[in-house]
Amino acid sequence: MTPLAELLAVAAITLLAVISPGPDFAMVTRNSYLFGRRTGLLCALGIALGVQVHVAYTMFGVSLLVRHAHGLLSIIKLAGAAYLIWIGIQTLRNRKALDVDADGAPAVSGLAAFRMGFLTNALNPKTTLFVVSTYSQVVNEHTPAAVQFGYGLFMSATHWVWFSIVAWCFGSKSLRAAMLRYQRQLDVIIGTALFGLGVALGVR
Repeated sequence: MTPLAELLAVAAITLLAVISPGPDFAMVTRNSYLFGRRTGLLCALGIALGVQVHVAYTMFGVSLLVRHAHGLLSIIKLAGAAYLIWIGIQTLRNRKALDVDADGAPAVSGLAAFRMGFLTNALNPKTTLFVVSTYSQVVNEHTPAAVQFGYGLFMSATHWVWFSIVAWCFGSKSLRAAMLRYQRQLDVIIGTALFGLGVALGVR
């Protein structure tokens, strides 16, 4: 595969992977509509940096272990599934009206928002398989390390841009105000989606 073809393949796979609905999308949507645009954007940043966890162990050869050591992959899968299930249950159990001031300040800290995004992606087996398969099937073994690292940065940047757009949309004052009027119903939908994703990933 030529360098240009390799680049286009990585770009196409990344774009398709990032826009497909999954745990990252559900988490950013949840945080943006519940706590506002700033919280959603910090969650998106956490997701983007979480991608680098997968890129790091893939570039250092751990991809071979993930591909052949099914026990390791199972641990990653179960950890990610358990985290999603836990967040889903917390969302479903929420019975409190949101405490948001007139300026729309988030009810969670910036660090907490960032951590939720980071853990959601870092423990997401979907991202594990996406990064490992991209590097093992598309990237040539003769591709310079600097170029491979560049691909990883592109993956993170794509995640950051896409989920920042999601956060920006769902964190808008008008849309957020409309969604907050139906907070309980949305909690049920998003909580069920997160719980269902966790179960599906855990039993797959």
